[in-house]
Amino acid sequence: MKKYYKESNLSLSLIILIFYTSSCHDTAEQKIEKQSFVMSQKMLATTKTAIAIISNTRNQLNFYGKITADNNKLIEIFPIVGGNVTKVNIGLGDYVEKGQLLATIRSTEVASIEKDLQDANNDLLVAQNRYKVAKELYEGKLNTEREIIEAKSDVDKATSQLNRIKETYKIYNIKTGAIYEVRAPIAGFIIQKNINEGMLLRSDKTDNIFDIAQIDDVWAMANINESDISKVKLGVDAEISTLSYPDKKFYGKVDKIYNIIDPETKAMKARVKLNNAGFLLKPEMRATIQLSFTEDKKMISIPSSAIVFDKSKTFVMVFHSKTHIETREVGVYRQIGDTTYISTGLKEGETVMTTNQLLVYDALND
Repeated sequence: MKKYYKESNLSLSLIILIFYTSSCHDTAEQKIEKQSFVMSQKMLATTKTAIAIISNTRNQLNFYGKITADNNKLIEIFPIVGGNVTKVNIGLGDYVEKGQLLATIRSTEVASIEKDLQDANNDLLVAQNRYKVAKELYEGKLNTEREIIEAKSDVDKATSQLNRIKETYKIYNIKTGAIYEVRAPIAGFIIQKNINEGMLLRSDKTDNIFDIAQIDDVWAMANINESDISKVKLGVDAEISTLSYPDKKFYGKVDKIYNIIDPETKAMKARVKLNNAGFLLKPEMRATIQLSFTEDKKMISIPSSAIVFDKSKTFVMVFHSKTHIETREVGVYRQIGDTTYISTGLKEGETVMTTNQLLVYDALND
């Protein structure tokens, strides 16, 4: 019985030893397989790499704002006279040509100017007749040269008065029948309209009735938070996106900084001038303005496509050769578009994979 028990223990020990030896052998083989990973020629042909370089870091700041018309290409139209609005020929958002008739107003003030024109014509006619008579009398030795001069002076005064009233006609766009015509001083879009047919305009009305803007160029006005004011400089690159065109970007540079804080928004405004081909951008559109600029800090930079995220950590695949590819954990300082800045784990001049890196990572780390 004791002999059988010893033989059983010996057999069990032998089995455990064989199993342990086999397990160690398998583990060693797996380790050798991982260490002896070789990239195939086909994968090597499609693999791209990049060299880690030291460069100045770039930063991006996002701000909210809106699109506005260029103030240098915007005209506010005020009513020069009061009266009854007889007709409005355009609507909000319409495009108008320079000189186009926008509205007509029947006005008692215009009627008064018409009477002044008629009186000025009569006064000139009377003055001219007096001058003619004075000349004839002078030639007949029946009056003095002084009377001739006085008559000529009256003609000059009447002519001047008539010309003044005619200029008023041109400025007011006055037509017969006591009609004042509102015409477009520039070509552009009607971006504001405060007049309707049948409206009675008071002569002391100070509000504009139309705003016309040329929007071939527009402004993107960014609201800069107080904490970011020191970072925004003239000339920095700007990328503008809108809700209306989510897949389209508009590009410009900051060309003006308004060095005051808006009491309503508690922010400083910065302006980006944009070319508006096709009039896609409309005044008052909401916009997101992204400002990009270079900082004085230098750091290792690589393409963002080289980054591998796994288990809440960040890795790159450092390429030495097709038989020697190293998984390296790195610290990311900042990612700006296609560029990632590395704070730890990578040296200048090292080569990282930018394609096929996920396949290689899985092969080496599964």
